[in-house]
Amino acid sequence: MQITPEEARALGPLTWLKKPAVDGPPAQRDPKVVERVSEMLSHIERTGLDAVRSYSRELDGWSGDLEISAEQLRKSGDALPSDVRAALELGYERTNRFAVTQREHLTDFEIELAPGVVGGQQYIPITRVGAYLPAGRFPLLASAFMTVGVAKAAGVPTVLSCTPPSGEHGAHPAVLYGAYLSRADRVFAIGGVQALGAMAFGLLGEAPIDMLVGAGNAFVTEAKRQLFGQVGIDLLAGPSEVAVLADETADPEWVAADLLGQAEHGPNSPAALITTSEELGRRVIEAVDRQLDSLATREVAGAAWRDFGSVILATDRTQAVAVSDVLGPEHLEIQTADDDFYLKELRNYGSLFLGPWSTVAYSDKGIAGTNHVLPTGKTARYNAGLSVSRFLKPLTYQRAQKEATPALAPAVERISAFEGLAAHEATATIRIDKVGRFSGTFDGTPAVTRDQR
Repeated sequence: MQITPEEARALGPLTWLKKPAVDGPPAQRDPKVVERVSEMLSHIERTGLDAVRSYSRELDGWSGDLEISAEQLRKSGDALPSDVRAALELGYERTNRFAVTQREHLTDFEIELAPGVVGGQQYIPITRVGAYLPAGRFPLLASAFMTVGVAKAAGVPTVLSCTPPSGEHGAHPAVLYGAYLSRADRVFAIGGVQALGAMAFGLLGEAPIDMLVGAGNAFVTEAKRQLFGQVGIDLLAGPSEVAVLADETADPEWVAADLLGQAEHGPNSPAALITTSEELGRRVIEAVDRQLDSLATREVAGAAWRDFGSVILATDRTQAVAVSDVLGPEHLEIQTADDDFYLKELRNYGSLFLGPWSTVAYSDKGIAGTNHVLPTGKTARYNAGLSVSRFLKPLTYQRAQKEATPALAPAVERISAFEGLAAHEATATIRIDKVGRFSGTFDGTPAVTRDQR
């Protein structure tokens, strides 16, 4: 989430109250990671489940059953504190309700384009989805809601899940309970590259999946990159990002807390403040330093803030919007006197959090209902986060009646002849000959004038 020299010139004069210590993007493709992932996927594809088990023993120290039984899933919530269990159930309910509402707003349609010529579109769910549920240093308990649960809300018939093995339950019980609530069809205690390979190559007693979703470390991301094409993917997510766009009305302690709330995801997680108030910017820097002193995760969050944290002073709110759109942050909080202005003007972000009461953490845990699988690394300029629509294919169809031939065939015949595609031309000609040549053969007069378009 950096601003390049070229982008800075286009933005005009910028004042940096704090620059990142590291000059460059927070995550690069490590050639060693690329090579290792390539070797692993090739071995898994050649050797099958034996390779998956071998990597599971080598990398995760796991030699138990790969599949979590339905009974284990059902009882996974019993291992959790009652308040954690209740919070997970609330997160699933909110995320599911939002996803179901999204689905209801995606509607099939038909339109008669000419007499006897009908075009239509219907939303068809992907058939098989594989969801990776990370459970590393900080297990993200709501991940299943955003991947498995949203796929099910879209109507996906089969959703497999993999999560790293651990402990007596075979995997983290809270992650398993999230998968259970989200109605995963089958869940496996398999981590990392071997999990994605097993799902993509059809090694789990199921046909190969059609799409891989879910976040993970650099190895998981690289595996998704290398498997893309053989299967679909949601997106290639990098380190978690946050930007806060704030003016003089914002509380510096709250802004600092929200910046650190995402910085603690990892030592290379960027956090940026864009502000029109120099006083606020300097007070936020002081507040971050103060809060880090007592933060249990200061080793991680402090490194992220030092190396990838920034505070940018914009000349006015128009430039603040321009700076934010260049950054295209994964999470973007707005804490200003006129939040609606920014809602209207901003174009590039993964998800927007309006007002000081809308912290990113509410979405991260599923309690706000929206999805937290979001684009990073400026890809929000052209990409959106995971949603019901990503699991649905808007498939078109056409239906032409015999009497519609005059409205279709002559123009196709003429275009095909001009292109030199004789077989294309013949498909139109054969239909014209069947109904007989008719008066009114296409004469080159457009049906719609340029001014009408």
